[in-house]
Amino acid sequence: MPTPTPRTPTGLTGRRPRLSDEETARRMLRAAITAVARTGLTVSLEHISFEEVIREAGVSRSAAYRRWPYKDLFFSDLLKEIAAAATPAAISREGTDEMIRRIVRDRLDRLRTPEQRHRLIMELIREGARRDFQRIHGSTEWRTYLALHATFQSLPDGELREEVRSVLARSEHGFISAIAATYEQMATLLGYRIKPETGATYETVALLASATLRGLVTTALSTPDVADRRVTAAPFGDSDPAHWSLPALGVAATLTAFLEPDPDVEWTEERIAEVTRALS
Repeated sequence: MPTPTPRTPTGLTGRRPRLSDEETARRMLRAAITAVARTGLTVSLEHISFEEVIREAGVSRSAAYRRWPYKDLFFSDLLKEIAAAATPAAISREGTDEMIRRIVRDRLDRLRTPEQRHRLIMELIREGARRDFQRIHGSTEWRTYLALHATFQSLPDGELREEVRSVLARSEHGFISAIAATYEQMATLLGYRIKPETGATYETVALLASATLRGLVTTALSTPDVADRRVTAAPFGDSDPAHWSLPALGVAATLTAFLEPDPDVEWTEERIAEVTRALS
């Protein structure tokens, strides 16, 4: 009769220690979010295996099923956890203010004439839109955030849908506010304002520009050349041709429709000195 293979003990009794429901939930949700972070969230969450999450979390099946008798209950909690952790503002705006300061610092000579200031603001828009698109397009966090919006739309009316909607609304407000602050900083620095007749605010402009950018990110998922396509052009009153990406063209079309030189700003030597000090 063959000798049975001895089991490797996992503790003094050979069993896992029993975890509380709270610890089981914490480990399971953390393991599932780690899985989502590797691949990004799909609209259905079907790529997340409940059994694999149990193994990754290092909890017993009995503890997991005690906490969530049905898998759908776990995925509801996971969806709320992912929505609460979504931070698109931090993902896409990191380093943007410094980029504006660096570009203007390197081109202070362009502050002296309206034509040169227009060239400078076009360069800031072109570089900023290209940078933001690449950051979003290459980010699993952003793919998860975009998928959350699609997932939310498929949820039935009820407490879960309202909770996810509320969390996404707060996150979206923070994201748009961050973009609006960047646009206002850029416009103020270069002596621009929102055209009064549009009745718009910087939040309005940020919302429209963001929608353009995200639409192109979504398009690029199925049409990859959108991410790489460039045109050599001098649009929006620019005097010199430059390489424009499609996202930059879209964002610039929105911003130039709303922004104009502020007639109350006088570009004296004192003004130029103030801008220079602000960038130091």
